[in-house]
Amino acid sequence: MTYKIAFKKSVSRDLKKIGKEQIERILSKIEENLVKTPKQCPLLSGKFAGLRKLRVGDYRVIFTILDDTVLILRVSHRKESYKKI
Repeated sequence: MTYKIAFKKSVSRDLKKIGKEQIERILSKIEENLVKTPKQCPLLSGKFAGLRKLRVGDYRVIFTILDDTVLILRVSHRKESYKKI
């Protein structure tokens, strides 16, 4: 099954804080991993239960799966990823 990728509006603000090379790397990993196999990414626990993460170097992509769509909720540095979504 192929999934569609959708971004929450706040993700554009997250990406503005990241360098251009890192953005390209993150977006290519999203296309590579989340289009076909998003369920292989680890589930989060605690107050983020039900969400999943994709690790791209020092950055984390926090997302959820809704039917046939992967909704990207946050893209940020690992030390800031779990503060607010």
